[in-house]
Amino acid sequence: MLDVPSASSIFISAPDGLRLHARCHGKSATQLLPVACLPGLARTAEDFDTLAGVLASKHGRRVIALDYRGRGLSDCDRDPANYSFQTELADVLAALTALDALPAIFVGTSRGGILAMLLAAMRPTAIAGCVLNDIGPVIDPKGLMRIKGYVGKLPQPRTYEEGAEILRRLFDAQFPKLTAEDWLASARRTFKQANGALVPTYDINLAKTLEGVDFEKPFPPLWAQFDALGNVPVMVIRGEHSDLLTAATVEAMRARRQMLETIDVPDQGHAPLLAEADVIARIAEFIDRCDSADAW
Repeated sequence: MLDVPSASSIFISAPDGLRLHARCHGKSATQLLPVACLPGLARTAEDFDTLAGVLASKHGRRVIALDYRGRGLSDCDRDPANYSFQTELADVLAALTALDALPAIFVGTSRGGILAMLLAAMRPTAIAGCVLNDIGPVIDPKGLMRIKGYVGKLPQPRTYEEGAEILRRLFDAQFPKLTAEDWLASARRTFKQANGALVPTYDINLAKTLEGVDFEKPFPPLWAQFDALGNVPVMVIRGEHSDLLTAATVEAMRARRQMLETIDVPDQGHAPLLAEADVIARIAEFIDRCDSADAW
């Protein structure tokens, strides 16, 4: 992992008044396009710390990573029904508008990539480029079933070391090359101290968003939303062991977009960590070229 500068926290009101958290890197006073990072379903803004730190310190970018409601330092919602794409999309727009960070280049991991595609269909001028991290228009139900099996159901560890072992047992098949140090770092991003105990960094009621998913029926494809990104540069990152984004879906995406950039991350599954120097360098190069339409 790379050493990166620390981030600052900003809190913003959602359209319904709920308090949202943004983790901000870099300076606001820059002529370069800002980068907006959107995490996965049960993940937080801290997942992007390494990438955001490099983009801010070495490439002069302003980077804003968001905690959705019920995740990280954002407030939980009393109504789990609001942990929905519709509400979270409104939250993303409200937060980035309040921070004067639109248009932006989006980096979306899993659910974050879906939100980016939905945003492209609803507000295309908000997006100047997009990195889809292990997500595409077609979602493999096998991966969704695995996610449903652990979100909101993790055992409660007594220590971060126990948490690291829980995560290793759950995800070792997806990430076979992670070290004990890596798993411990993951545990510190997945669990937090609350009332003298370690608990997940998300509202466990988030699991209710998956209760109604029928795995016998294919998840509705998002080709129209992916095509809405047709006027901006797009990069797709896929983990070698991903069970959510198949290689066939990546090829289908490439068939619709000749200029699609792709990265295959070896020895990682869903979703790639975006913390390795070579992966970050590729993303940074892509983002730098998003500033100029002439580069595409």
